[in-house]
Parts: sequence; structure tokens; C-alpha cells
Amino acid sequence: MAPTKSSNVKADTPKESSTKSYKKVINDKVEVILQSRKNANEVFDLLEYLQSDKEKEIVCAVHACGKLFGDLMERGDLFVGKLPQEEELMEGGHSADDKYRMFMRHRYNGCIEQLLENMEHKAYQVKETSLCTLMKFVSTEGKFPLQKLDWCEHYSFPRELVQAVVQRLLSDSEDMAMLISRFQEFLEMDDVRYYVMCSVRDHVAKVMEKNKGAVMPTFQNNAFTVLTIINMPSQESELNNFMVKQGVKHDDWKAAKFKEHKRVFERTWLVFLKYKLPGSMYKKVLVILHDSILPHMSEPTLMIDFLTAAYDVGGAISLLALNGLFVLMHQHNLEYPDFYNKLYNLLEPSVFHVKYRARFFHLANLFLSSTHLPVYLVAAFAKRLSRLALTAPPSALVMLLPLICNLIRRHPSCRVLIHRPSAEDPCNDPYIMEEEDPAQCHALDSSLWEIKTLQNHYHPDVAKAAQAINQPLSKIEEDIDKLLELSTFELMEKDLKVPSTVPLEFDKATQLLQGSRDVLGVNFCLE
Repeated sequence: MAPTKSSNVKADTPKESSTKSYKKVINDKVEVILQSRKNANEVFDLLEYLQSDKEKEIVCAVHACGKLFGDLMERGDLFVGKLPQEEELMEGGHSADDKYRMFMRHRYNGCIEQLLENMEHKAYQVKETSLCTLMKFVSTEGKFPLQKLDWCEHYSFPRELVQAVVQRLLSDSEDMAMLISRFQEFLEMDDVRYYVMCSVRDHVAKVMEKNKGAVMPTFQNNAFTVLTIINMPSQESELNNFMVKQGVKHDDWKAAKFKEHKRVFERTWLVFLKYKLPGSMYKKVLVILHDSILPHMSEPTLMIDFLTAAYDVGGAISLLALNGLFVLMHQHNLEYPDFYNKLYNLLEPSVFHVKYRARFFHLANLFLSSTHLPVYLVAAFAKRLSRLALTAPPSALVMLLPLICNLIRRHPSCRVLIHRPSAEDPCNDPYIMEEEDPAQCHALDSSLWEIKTLQNHYHPDVAKAAQAINQPLSKIEEDIDKLLELSTFELMEKDLKVPSTVPLEFDKATQLLQGSRDVLGVNFCLE
């Protein structure tokens, strides 16, 4: 007998067979439900898969439910209007068609509840699939409304479903940043963005009032993440991308009006910033304030309460808050007389030793750039900076001394601080360092003897910078931007690269405490 040819068909593994079996079962149930109303009860089995212990089964069931209820809506097989309780279906007065539609509408509502629950599932794929299916339902409900709306401003948009999705995204127990980033795609649609902002505004107010304004880091971080991914339009003509197109009076719809978008954006941020924030979040808000928030507000000056509260936090947050106030003063005509008093009181020895030093002095230089500041105020800043210079590190001094000279260049009336020999005795200095009001510190009666002292500084670059006041100051200001980021390491590295012309009897140092032949190691035991 001739040998039998081997088959080229590969048999399914048990795992592949299992995968195909549950997919086939789920998809078959969808088909039979859509084919005949007699199979309506099969929907219960389908919904059970949404609570499966297996991730892949849940994902498959979510897709299947999306198809099933999407098709039912399009066919008009879901009840429209106020839905009676299921117990009422057994009573008379309803036709067989109405009973079927009511039954399926209840199943649809149950599906939505389970999908909302699955947005908090431990598996990200389940979360993402559930979110996308819910937004698919938003789109389908917009085209085939399930409610007879009495509020004309909402038209046929399923606002309640969007509210439910937003509430899940604003979890108070889980960081939803990854899912929120996936949600950003839907925020590109103008009507979705409008109703999401409304939902965030209402939910934040409700949750924070319920918790009496206490800090809720997880919840507030999720709300902040949603708000920061919103890309606001800059003009009316940009409102042209809608998930739901209203057939009648589309232009009268609030979601289609640019001024309504700005109004809701402003109210949402004001509600969010009304309550105390986690410490780290103040800085995040202040960094994006002038670029991403203020330009889209109808009344930017309403942010003054938040900025004032942020200043009281202290540190880098205080400086960033002043930056926001400065923008309001210069671009929106805000009157804030305490601005320079607050900046003056931020000048403490600690500013030379923190990571935001460069940003601090960049902004301070910007704030003091106006030539219309009163002389007493500029003198107070110049004197305070000079006093702080006595204990500042060299890397800060090579930037600070040119800044002081620039202040005097901008305000020639302050040259009296340099040319007053009678006030150069530190023991008789009338300046009051502890005074918080620059108008009462008597800086104009003093002199910059501190800079004279720094002319004997051990570091040659500092001594050279301090020598500048011995000569008439030019009208051209010195650019300090290149000096703001200078570190002690860079300063030392620069000194080591300077060629020495002095003959030495020992090896040239290559490091701070070590020569080429380790001179210190030979003579000193470091163990």
C-alpha cells in the first residue's frame, strides 16, 4: 500500500480553539438577537461576558455590545422617551413592539452601567475599549436620540452619557492619565469639548463642596489632566468639527458658538482653581497660565484671587504667581499696587541656592525693566541685592553684580548710591534690611558699600565685576541671560582652562585637591 500523504493543515492548539470558541459564541449571540425578536433573552448571556474574569472575553463582549446596540438604535428598536420601570412591562397598555423596545432599552442602560464600571478595570485594554464604545454610543445617540429633550440648548446631544463618562475619568482613587490621553481624540470635536467642560465644571464643584474644599490629590490631578488637554479654538470659524450635526438651527446651538466655549472654559477653570490645590499643582497651573489659560478667558483679571492665594504658598510658586500678575498688569490693565512689595520680600538668601534661581532672576530682571518705576523702589531693590551679595556664592555674584549695575543704568537718579562716601561705613548704614516696605527701608539714604567690599573678593571674576562701579557706567546694559545658568562647576572648569603664565615649582593642578602626581596624596593621609 502506498504511504499516505501528510496533511498541510495545522490543527488548532487548545488555546486558539478556546479563543475562537468564545468569539464565535459571542458574535453568534449578536447575530441571533438581531435576526429575531424571539431571541431577545440571549442578550442576558451577552451582558454576562462584560463581567468575565478573562480580559479578552470582556474586550470581545464590549465590541459585540457596541455593534448590537448601535444597530438597534439605528433600526429604532430602543424605546425613545421616559423609560418605565421594568415591573410596568407586565402590566397592560403596552403593545408588543413597545414592550420589546422597553426591554432592550433597559438592557442598553445596563450595558452602559457595566461599561462605566469597566473604565476602572485593572486591565488598560478593557478600560480603553469600554471608553471608545461609550463614545460610539454618544455619537449614535446624537443621530438617533433616545430622549425627548425639553431644553432647546441641548438639542439632541446625549449630555447625560458624556457626564457619566467624565465622572469616571475624574476618579478620586485612581490616576486616569493614560485613559484621559486616549480621550483627547474625542475632545477635538467641538460639541464633545463643550459638554465635557460643562461636565467637569459641575462635577468638580459637586465633589469639592461635598468634601468641604479639602485637598483631593488624585481627583484634582485627573481634573487638571482633562483641562490641560483641551485645545480651545481661537475664533468662530474654527468651530466646524462636530460629532453630532444638528439638523435644525445648528448655529443657535450653544455648542456651536465661540463665545459660549470661552464662557464655559473660563467658568470651568475658575471653579477648579477656587479650591485649595495640592502643593505641586500650583506650579503646574502657573507654568501654563499665560499661554494656555489667560488668552482664552473673557475676563482674565478674575484670576487675581487664585494668583494672590498662590503667592502665599511661598518659594518658586510665589514667583510664578507674580509672573501671572505681571501679565495681567501689562496686558490687561490690572491695578495691583502690592506687586513690587511682594517681589521685594521674595529676595532672601535662599534664592541663590535653589534650582529655580535662573528663572527667578530672569523674571526679576523683566519686572524691573520699566524705566517708569519710582526712584525709591529701584534703590531699595539695588540695595537689597547688594546686601544679599555679601553671602552669595561666586556663580550667583557674576550674574548679580551686572544686574545691580543695569538697575542704576536704567535709573540715573540711583547713581547717588555709588557716589556717597559719607554712607560707606557699614556701622552707620541707615538701610533697614528687615523692613518689608521698600518705601520705608531708607535705601536712598544709603550707599552700595557692599559692592566696594566685593572688590576684594577671593574670586577674580567677582572682584572684576565689582570694579565696574569705579568707572562711569555706560548707557548700554549688560546682557545677564548668558550668566543666569552659570554653576559653580562651570566656573571652576573655566578657571582650570585659563593658561597660567606664572612659573611654579610644583605640578599644575588638574583637580581641586589633586595634581598630576597626586601631591596632596603623598603628603596627607586622607583615610
